[in-house]
Amino acid sequence: MNRFRMLLFLGCALLVSCERPDPAFVQGYVEGEFVYVAAPFAAQLKTLSVDRGITVKSGASLFALDSTPQSVARDEAASRVDEAKAQLEDAKSGQRPTEIDAIRAQLSQAQAALVLSEKEFARQKDLFGKQVVSQNDVDTARSRRDQDEQQVAQLNANLATAQLGSREAQIRAAAENLKAQEAALASAEWNLAQMSQTAPGDSIVSDVLFRPGDWVGAGLPVVELLPPSNVKVRVFIAQSILGRLHVGDSAKVFVDGVTTPFQGQVAFISPRAEYTPPVIYSQQMRDKFVFLVELSFSPEVAAKLHPGQPVDVKLSLEAP
Repeated sequence: MNRFRMLLFLGCALLVSCERPDPAFVQGYVEGEFVYVAAPFAAQLKTLSVDRGITVKSGASLFALDSTPQSVARDEAASRVDEAKAQLEDAKSGQRPTEIDAIRAQLSQAQAALVLSEKEFARQKDLFGKQVVSQNDVDTARSRRDQDEQQVAQLNANLATAQLGSREAQIRAAAENLKAQEAALASAEWNLAQMSQTAPGDSIVSDVLFRPGDWVGAGLPVVELLPPSNVKVRVFIAQSILGRLHVGDSAKVFVDGVTTPFQGQVAFISPRAEYTPPVIYSQQMRDKFVFLVELSFSPEVAAKLHPGQPVDVKLSLEAP
């Protein structure tokens, strides 16, 4: 009887061991992290260069909004930059050549007048010595001579100032104004560039949310992209095998209807436990601690997977 019981126990143990699932074989699903391409300004959609389902290369045109206000603002900013450059050059170079020539002509006239007034003063002094003219006539000639001297001195100073250019403070102010206008132009050019968007990387166009002629609000996505690098497989593993799996380990992904498994690798292991996965794939996983694991793939493999698709995964676990 004891021998019979022993055989019965061994048979039951063998049966249980045969039914126990392989811990390296888990079920999961394909997840896609989408990229939503939008413009920061509200406008009418003018051009749509893509449609859902196609593959686009990095830098390919996606769409363009009406950029009339931004173009006008950019042109105005460019005009202000040109004006600021002219003001700075004018401050550095001083007055115009024609203005300097006018000062020189005035100086020549004042110098000629001074020569005449000096001669007249000398003549009046001589006549006063001969008692032909009065002291008042001499004083009048001296006053005229002094005024002409002051006029010549003032015009000489004006000519020197005109040739020197503006003061250093004025030049600095003109230079700072030019920097400010150039910054405003850069901002206007950036605003204009944002009205046309391109693909940030090689991607599949998952969806198109507006059509030409639609009014697009500021920040609303127009095109939904799925880069291959954003395609992942998510599985949930029991805590009992957590220590046997590492980032970088290889994994095989089985898809319905495809005979050859896809090769991936473990890209992320969650540091936090969950009670159950968001979708219960088997009765044995209920009421157990599980950990999220994400698998990544090469772009060629990722292009063959579709978000929401259920998959079976064979993990490469370290020997216990």
